[in-house]
Amino acid sequence: MAKDTPPRWDRRMHQRLSRGEAAALGELYDRYASLVHGLAHRVLDDDDAADRVTREVFAHVWENPDTYDPKQGSIRSWVAKVTQRLAVQRLRRTEAEAYEARGEGSAEELEQKISRVSVAARADYIVRSMPTPLWDALELAYFQRRDYRQTAADLGVTEDEARRRLRLGLQLLATANTQARSGSSPPGNGRSL
Repeated sequence: MAKDTPPRWDRRMHQRLSRGEAAALGELYDRYASLVHGLAHRVLDDDDAADRVTREVFAHVWENPDTYDPKQGSIRSWVAKVTQRLAVQRLRRTEAEAYEARGEGSAEELEQKISRVSVAARADYIVRSMPTPLWDALELAYFQRRDYRQTAADLGVTEDEARRRLRLGLQLLATANTQARSGSSPPGNGRSL
């Protein structure tokens, strides 16, 4: 399969959405609603606002299936990118209104806050999408304070493999800061919490 060819499910889902199949939207919602709500909540820290963004994301997907570009990643990544964009727009709007109403704050403070929550939301997405072997290694090393030798023994892998998994996991997390700021699409892998 060519590198830029999306997985079969993504191709079929895109075709179905493009044809206007309501059942496709329902299936997409069932699969990704919790991801969308979680990312929106991470940015907005408000359940009601996250609910509104979730509705807006799926409305956007329904009305604009042609904005999905398989060469840019999976449908999951596209949905996450749309979520982040809409959540940040809502945050920017509500925070700007709050700054204006209070007469305090500045545009610079607002942009710093948006940058912080964007990076945090991106990191959350990476953790949720990280392949299980990488996440297991990071969890042992950082949350249970195991060194790479203990991590290797606990996972039943070689020390070299444990170091490789830790390095790859950290490299993925390191992309949170640069990709969230540049607006790059999150990678779409299969891990979910």
